[in-house]
Amino acid sequence: MSEYQELNAAIVKGDRNTAKSLTQKFLDAGKGPLEIVEQGLVPGMTVIGEKFKKNEVFVPEMLIAARAMKEAMSLVEPRLVAAGIKPKHTVVIGTVQGDLHDIGKNLVAMMLKGANFGVVDLGTNVTPEKFVAAVKQHNANLIGLSALLTTTMPAMKTTVEAVKAAGLEGVKVIIGGAPVTQQYATEIGADGYAPDAASAVDVAHQLVGPC
Repeated sequence: MSEYQELNAAIVKGDRNTAKSLTQKFLDAGKGPLEIVEQGLVPGMTVIGEKFKKNEVFVPEMLIAARAMKEAMSLVEPRLVAAGIKPKHTVVIGTVQGDLHDIGKNLVAMMLKGANFGVVDLGTNVTPEKFVAAVKQHNANLIGLSALLTTTMPAMKTTVEAVKAAGLEGVKVIIGGAPVTQQYATEIGADGYAPDAASAVDVAHQLVGPC
């Protein structure tokens, strides 16, 4: 039995108080911050992601689990920074130009953080130029584009074209949102399509490898 099993369970339940207290307990005991993340926090979010894909939990449960993860991470992140430990992969995420919806995008960002990706969230109504600039600034190797309106989907195509025009070698683009399909992703040259937040993590791993 893993010594982190109780912490895993607290994340799954969304019990932020227990998640924080156990995280602090492990830090006080001298456990490495990366070990706590990889063995204590990430497995809990992985379980939630799998349950979500099977329709065993829904958006509210995911949000509660993500909040518990976020609060536990707030204790660990300063130690990671102090130790010079950075995420292996960084994703720049945002809702495309003309679209102000962010619930789906926020869920994807939370799930990616929960899977130990570095996440740069640009918010909503993000221009292609801003995506490209953020990738360069943060040395990201993944971009996540979200759209909830059919009228803003063309901005995804424009952004993919801007990324290619900028010559960002090795940078992969995932798209998603209610009206978006795999067929559209293929049409515009995106590297991946995710129908939901949990699947986005799987697609991200397929494109850039494990964290």
